[in-house]
Amino acid sequence: MARIIHHKKNNTTRWIIGGLIFALFLAITSIFLILYPFASRVKEAYFKGEYPILFNGNQMGNALIDGKTLYVPLKFMKENIDSQLFYDEKSKSVIITTKDKVIQMPAESLTYFVNQKPVKLQISPILSKEGQVFIALDSILPFYPIQYEKLKESGAIWIQRNGDSFRSGSIASGDENPEKLRLRVKPEWQSPYTAETKKHETVYIEDEKKDFYFVRKENGIGGYIRKEFVKPSQQVKIVVNRQQEKIHKPALKAPIQLTWEAVYSRNPDFESIPPMPGINVVSPTWFSLTGADGTIKNLASLEYSKRAKKKGYHVWPFSNGFDPELTHDALKDYETRQKIIVQLLHFTQMYQLEGINFDIENVNPEDWRLVTQLMREATPYLHEAGQTVSMDITFAAENSNWSTFYERKKLAQIADYLIVMAYDEHWGKTSGSGSVASLPWVESNLKNLLAEVPNERLILGVPLFARLWKEVIQEDGSTEITTKAFSMEKVKEWLAEHSLTPVYNPDSGQNYAEYYSPDEKATYRIWIEDGTSLSKRANLVNTYKLAGIASWSRYFADQSAWTALQLNPKKEISKK
Repeated sequence: MARIIHHKKNNTTRWIIGGLIFALFLAITSIFLILYPFASRVKEAYFKGEYPILFNGNQMGNALIDGKTLYVPLKFMKENIDSQLFYDEKSKSVIITTKDKVIQMPAESLTYFVNQKPVKLQISPILSKEGQVFIALDSILPFYPIQYEKLKESGAIWIQRNGDSFRSGSIASGDENPEKLRLRVKPEWQSPYTAETKKHETVYIEDEKKDFYFVRKENGIGGYIRKEFVKPSQQVKIVVNRQQEKIHKPALKAPIQLTWEAVYSRNPDFESIPPMPGINVVSPTWFSLTGADGTIKNLASLEYSKRAKKKGYHVWPFSNGFDPELTHDALKDYETRQKIIVQLLHFTQMYQLEGINFDIENVNPEDWRLVTQLMREATPYLHEAGQTVSMDITFAAENSNWSTFYERKKLAQIADYLIVMAYDEHWGKTSGSGSVASLPWVESNLKNLLAEVPNERLILGVPLFARLWKEVIQEDGSTEITTKAFSMEKVKEWLAEHSLTPVYNPDSGQNYAEYYSPDEKATYRIWIEDGTSLSKRANLVNTYKLAGIASWSRYFADQSAWTALQLNPKKEISKK
């Protein structure tokens, strides 16, 4: 009988080994599937809506095309190009201001106005749709350093600013898996893609993150692609030139040394005014806002102006208004602002002026934009008329009708000069007795202000008056405080009357005197403005290289004031 041999053990071993190999294969495959970054095949739309606006690397809303005219939202322009664009509700107009132009663009009109001169158009520069205001992009290009291109395929409107830059490049490979050449929403393979690229295609490199570039196709669609698939090329810089007319204003010897002339009813006889050595600008208080319709009260004198100019002074009368409600009503509409400006322009010619000094005070904080807008609209007209534009401001203070509404940084870019009224540190019962403007207080606030206003545009306003404080202790222990302003001459008379010799007070940087009246049971205190304090203020102007000094007011001065306020000479000012 033949012998039968069984191989059961060997077969079992083979199955075990085969099973282990298969299990290992499954494990390796699973790990590979989990860890290997397979590219996403999900596509996302890059732009949303029709005619997307591409700006600064992002979609910023959508444009509107009416016929062949391209319109962009006014909101986009305000948020990205010109925050000072102004929409006037009453006239339904967009107001654009540049350094030499004021442009009014009424809605649904074929005419717009540049410095009040009509310009005819074939299309309306302003449209309203679904409660949104749109502005024709071509109509405003002359006033802004921007350009645009309507991109093929996507229909995107690519708006570029002067100075924008990016790097050009091209896709370096076309032999790879097409998925690797897709532009991704995020710098990773698993992110959805927005578009595909092909070999040698031109792209613009805008950013980079880790191993990815963010690139943009010529149709405006962008996304991330690995750096190895992009060949960078040259840097591209956008250059958009918009020429502005040169501004011609009267030459003025620097530094500016201005004094205000307080005119409340009648002008002084200029021939009777003593010499004011160093002074080169006089600023009489001739004009004041009196009507909500923009009417300006006029106290000007051609005779005063002629005599001042004959003696070598420039005349910059100022326009003031200290009623917050009246100011709001007069400045809230383009029409009344224009009326104010037209009157001032007329006065500059009538009285042979070289400048206008705006003194706008006591304004509701919420009306800050109206004040800035008046200056933006007035300055181009006054510059066109050859006038120097200055504006009075205060040091910063919180929640104050006398301070909060000033946009100091913006105003410094509009007016030729800002004059800071560096006084009234102590002014009445609320503030308590003290210096009108102690030197430490002035210098500390001046340093803060210079963070917003360039020194070459800032003029330091100083007081020529002092306050005599009277303090009387009441029966209940409280102190009754009253005060009155004294001229420099009046201070001398009061000191002589009471046989007082002032002493230097280092805390204020001024001479100080006090007197107790037994009859009145009152203490009198005075921090004095004299040659000592005024020369220290002049030193601040020289130290911080300011544009000049201004004094309130000529009436309070004695002859020693002009000597003390002398400044270091500088080159002639001729703004052109």
